Amino acid sequence: MLYAMFAMVLLTTAVGVIAVTSRVKGVRNKQIPIKMFRTMQGDFPDFVLRTTRNYNNQFELPVLFYVAGTLYLALGIQSTAALVMAWLFVFSRIAHVIVHLTYNNILHRMLVFWFGVLFALGLWVNLVIQYA
Repeated sequence: MLYAMFAMVLLTTAVGVIAVTSRVKGVRNKQIPIKMFRTMQGDFPDFVLRTTRNYNNQFELPVLFYVAGTLYLALGIQSTAALVMAWLFVFSRIAHVIVHLTYNNILHRMLVFWFGVLFALGLWVNLVIQYA
């Protein structure tokens, strides 16, 4: 479980680096006045908006994953099913990042998002069953 959680930390860090890089490029290319970042309002280029939103996404649904993972570790619960679901959750989040930051097909993005929701829910259901 710890390794899957660490993979999510690495993914979040990578998306954060991509988001900052896109902002710096926007400022250097004079597409974005630097003062727009004070309030994050204005006409930002699409890629800056997507990378920023995707970075924010890494602190939404994954919170359920991190809390469940922390509980598995803290309670000493060993579960193969949980480990499989944890890694499937991570892969769904990687797929979500790839779709969102490349071709951004809404249907594909929604599908990988809902797979992640199901895996996070599965982790919680398994946790409750294992703990009972």
